[in-house]
Amino acid sequence: MSGNPGNSASGKASDASAQRHDGGRGVLFASVMSVTVAAILVAAKAVVLTLSGSPSILASLTDSGLDLLASLITFFAVRYARTPPDKEHPFGHGKAEAFSALFQAALVFASGALIMQDCIREALHPHPVQASGWSLAVLALSLALTFVLVMVQNRALAASQSVAVSADRMHYLTDFVTNIIAVVGVGVAALGFPVFDAVAGFAMAAWFIWGAVNVLREASGHLMDHALGDDEVAKMREIVMSDPRILGLHQLRTRLTGPWIGVQMHIELDPKLSLAEAHSLIIAAENRLIEVYPNADIIIHPDPKGLAEPHGGVFHEDTYEDVPAAPIDPA
Repeated sequence: MSGNPGNSASGKASDASAQRHDGGRGVLFASVMSVTVAAILVAAKAVVLTLSGSPSILASLTDSGLDLLASLITFFAVRYARTPPDKEHPFGHGKAEAFSALFQAALVFASGALIMQDCIREALHPHPVQASGWSLAVLALSLALTFVLVMVQNRALAASQSVAVSADRMHYLTDFVTNIIAVVGVGVAALGFPVFDAVAGFAMAAWFIWGAVNVLREASGHLMDHALGDDEVAKMREIVMSDPRILGLHQLRTRLTGPWIGVQMHIELDPKLSLAEAHSLIIAAENRLIEVYPNADIIIHPDPKGLAEPHGGVFHEDTYEDVPAAPIDPA
């Protein structure tokens, strides 16, 4: 064999650590940019609303105001979620991101319902839209800034599975679509059909509520320790079993915890291996997983091939995968 296995393992661990840090920096930068974009849009839309009185601009301003509040919550949540484990939270603080996303979903859902009420009143008693040129200008600004922000958030999410940033991105994707609707509404209203502005605002509010439902589903998945998808689990199994000295794998369990992934499994090894050799195999398997999943916390338990039996606590009966019980020693 060429090279030092210890140095190789150390190098992989360093690479994984670098990936974690890169992902973390991307998430933190995305949260700063989110607050900045929301603040700019709130100021611009407040000015245009004063000039135009447009229900579409009101809906867009309300959403941007809530986005600013949600972005501030995300700003603090992603930082708290990355604080090291402590005595009270030995598995870390990752679920703070899920709580942040739940709060965002509640804000969006409530704002959507209120905007729907306003738009229904406006549709029944329409008013002409003033300063439609300014309205269109601020909506164009919203589209440009939102597009840039979503691109930054996409890059951050490619390096880190942050549910808080994912929820924030959903807000801004919603903004992007609803601002297009608002442009259409203001433009048609300026042509002499003000009722269409109210219709556009109502459509935006409905989109808010749909986005809130999706955020709620994603956040609740993290709080309920939802497993990774079947494709990811199969990929993990393939990575671990790529070493022919690992003779079997069972009780593979995964869970989402904010920016982190929890992974637990049992592997089957030759009973004749020494403890040191079994330990070396486990470390190598962990390093292979961390190379692909740098944000994972991994626990691997070794079982002797042919001598394994169900164990591991309250959930083993639901997750155990056809491993025969250990034979009874006649002696």
